[in-house]
Amino acid sequence: MEINKEALFVIENRVEELAVLFENIEQTAEIWELPVPLMMNINLVLEEAVSNVIFYAFEDELKHEIKISISLKDNLLTIEITDDGKPFDPTSLKQPDISLDAEDRPIGGLGIFLISKIMNEVHYTRKNENNILTLYKTIQYEPDK
Repeated sequence: MEINKEALFVIENRVEELAVLFENIEQTAEIWELPVPLMMNINLVLEEAVSNVIFYAFEDELKHEIKISISLKDNLLTIEITDDGKPFDPTSLKQPDISLDAEDRPIGGLGIFLISKIMNEVHYTRKNENNILTLYKTIQYEPDK
């Protein structure tokens, strides 16, 4: 049986919105019967990616929308995060040298490193004045029999 599910969440660029997002993601995960360890990782990935958008993408104090689209097609989970902030390609960052002591490493860069370790693929595009970060994760999903 083919699995094809989609969900779209839209939040404002305020840190308080993260709690609402995570609650909605958790409800979706339960409905889709996704494994709990997977959802813990997805929440971590979303916290890193979306909080970076909230804190760094906008150069004004205006309200901006951040769209988080999640789809599951067979065993591929796809997350797309879209914002109209300043152009920024997190995939272009040099991987941090995690062999260095914490005080010897430059600040920043660990979030995208973490995301790239949890997800199978991470892609960035800029389209119609929007940043689009697309994350892919192959999962083992057992539908009800």
